[in-house]
Amino acid sequence: MDPCSSLFSYVFMHLFVLCLQAQVTVQSPPNFTQHVREQSLVTDQLSRRLVRTYQLYSRTSGKHVQILDNKKINAMAEDGDVHAKLIVETDTFGSRVRIKGAATGFYICMNKKGKLIGKSNGKGKDCVFTEIVLENNYTALQNAKYEGWYMAFTRKGRPRKGSKTRQHQREVHFM
Repeated sequence: MDPCSSLFSYVFMHLFVLCLQAQVTVQSPPNFTQHVREQSLVTDQLSRRLVRTYQLYSRTSGKHVQILDNKKINAMAEDGDVHAKLIVETDTFGSRVRIKGAATGFYICMNKKGKLIGKSNGKGKDCVFTEIVLENNYTALQNAKYEGWYMAFTRKGRPRKGSKTRQHQREVHFM
């Protein structure tokens, strides 16, 4: 056997094996969507909280959401009302927020019956809402503890039970 051809076959064989290994070790790119979904489910204790102050306009009642001194929540406030000024704090790097009345200091929470209540301590998951921007550019606020339950108000501005709400309903649309 010719030494040149044996060297050629030796090099060719090594290149062939390297190509096979390279094909086997090709990895798929990391799935960032899954990472974001998982991280948005847990409260972020490390990041700085983003705090916004605004009024939440109810599409159904045509008024603003307010938190009164007696911990009652309704959507009967006029534009500029002191109880309608809300402080919205981010809970995670996603779109989960806590909503607190600027005048009262009470957080909007949802109890196990789906009723909106005011609490002085908003640390529980029942006081966290996920902001969902809808196709019609309104925002729906889904409770983090009770998935599928939304903050909602009737035409008269009274709160609706979260268990009776769905995302497509007008009562859950806010600006």
